[in-house]
Amino acid sequence: MTTEEPAAAAVLTIGHPAGLHLRPAALFVRTASTFKSRVSIRNLSRDNSPEVDAKSMLGLMQAAVSNGHRVQVQASGEDAAEAVAALERLVEGGFAEPA
Repeated sequence: MTTEEPAAAAVLTIGHPAGLHLRPAALFVRTASTFKSRVSIRNLSRDNSPEVDAKSMLGLMQAAVSNGHRVQVQASGEDAAEAVAALERLVEGGFAEPA
């Protein structure tokens, strides 16, 4: 990824039994993909975890995020703050489907 400073960032703890796999991963990617900003994620709980594209299912799988792991979500672009806030709500809401 680039070295540009993110416009918005958050550190989140994943609290889903599946971690970011299967349905939770699909919801995360779907949510990130609704924004124009570049959104990335890095697993802080694994040494040498790469920063990956949060809009990519393959990227998310590469991050290998399990239940209880801490991740850093970063976004840069015109709707960066909204993207990070939406992903925070998704994680804090236990990956519930939006009504």
